[in-house]
Amino acid sequence: MCRSLIACFVVAALIAATAVIFRGQPRSIELSAAAMPSLVELHAMADVHKLPDQDIDDQSLIFPTRVKANQ
Repeated sequence: MCRSLIACFVVAALIAATAVIFRGQPRSIELSAAAMPSLVELHAMADVHKLPDQDIDDQSLIFPTRVKANQ
């Protein structure tokens, strides 16, 4: 009985400690996301508009459906 009571207090203390530690973390995630440039800025930095156009072949396949024999 005494050991289970001690174990409960230890678990409660660990939960409280992790809540205190991870409480400030979302703010740092917001700050790092705010520092990320937009896609338009990334394309401008990489000079995407200077790349040559590519011809892409249509490689999609159309599979016929099976016809039921009892129609």
